[in-house]
Amino acid sequence: MKKIIIASVTALTLASTLAAGVVAGKCVGCHGKSFEKKAMGKSKIVADMTHADIAVALKGYKDGSYGGPMKGLMKAQVAKYSDADLDAFSLKVGK
Repeated sequence: MKKIIIASVTALTLASTLAAGVVAGKCVGCHGKSFEKKAMGKSKIVADMTHADIAVALKGYKDGSYGGPMKGLMKAQVAKYSDADLDAFSLKVGK
């Protein structure tokens, strides 16, 4: 019985951690499946960026210190994520 409870708690913790992460599916609509596109013809190509550059950009969009013409749109996209979520995401998609 103890093992079942521990396994259930572990599964719930893992599921909530994964749910907290950045959902890349929302990004690919503008940036492409492999992040190979300039979003709306205006952004940098994310696939060419380092994970450090991506983290700086995403956190900058969040706090309003980064961005050009799409700054407002991107701020709304990243506002709900923690800096840790944005860092983890940048490690997944960056060079």
